[in-house]
Amino acid sequence: MFGKPPGRAPDYTTAALTMLGVNLMWILCAIWALFGFGMALILAASLNVGITRLGQKAG
Repeated sequence: MFGKPPGRAPDYTTAALTMLGVNLMWILCAIWALFGFGMALILAASLNVGITRLGQKAG
């Protein structure tokens, strides 16, 4: 246990991105049910713009 180096950590990127998509979907559906399609559409468009800006800033 103490003499052995730790192995590689598993890559959970795909699982994390999948769960992000699932959570985003149910949150947008809940907002749609509570506030209407327009509010869900505005939130989705705002998230799209924000993610695009972050991508441009990082790359």
